[in-house]
Amino acid sequence: MCVASSASSVTANAATESAAAKTNAAKPAAPTYAERLERGKQVAGSVCVACHGADGYSPVPANPNLAGMPAEYIAKQLEHFKSGVRVNAVMQGMAAGLTPEDMRAVGDFYYAQRGKTQAVARDQKKAERGQQLYRVGIPEAKVPACASCHGGAGVGIPAIYPKLQGQWPDYTLAQLKAYASGERKNPQMNAIAARIKESDLLALSEYIAGMRSK
Repeated sequence: MCVASSASSVTANAATESAAAKTNAAKPAAPTYAERLERGKQVAGSVCVACHGADGYSPVPANPNLAGMPAEYIAKQLEHFKSGVRVNAVMQGMAAGLTPEDMRAVGDFYYAQRGKTQAVARDQKKAERGQQLYRVGIPEAKVPACASCHGGAGVGIPAIYPKLQGQWPDYTLAQLKAYASGERKNPQMNAIAARIKESDLLALSEYIAGMRSK
């Protein structure tokens, strides 16, 4: 009885291992980083280039620069557009046909881009006020320094906080206003932006546009 039981167990284990091996063999190998970059370049070239530029630097101030943006953050935003968490008719249409793999590939591609943004601070006085807000915040209004989340150089934190450095002021201001009104949903940013007057939102946008890594 024991011998038969052991033999059955061995046979069952062998069958399980064989099935697992076949399943693993059927799975395609995960793409390499170089392959993701190439895929991202293809997707960006067909879906993103008109609004965000071939190298991630948008030719239109109303559209964001994506070059150097953390890959995880880009993928997360595309996912939010596709699911409807973030509402924008144009972007929802663009993201509708993208797979999670496409989203990550696009993120990898744009993060790898290095170039020169055309965005600049247009009003130095406002930019100086924006610098104070960015670095110190408004303690009396319980507004934290932007640098505490986005970094002193404005390069962001992957998957959590976006790169701000060198962003078009028009786009930054529009997003800050959307957070302040609740049009764009993010509890943390909604609470912060709602406590900042519009002139200071503009000042922040001007300062951010002129930020550069040393």
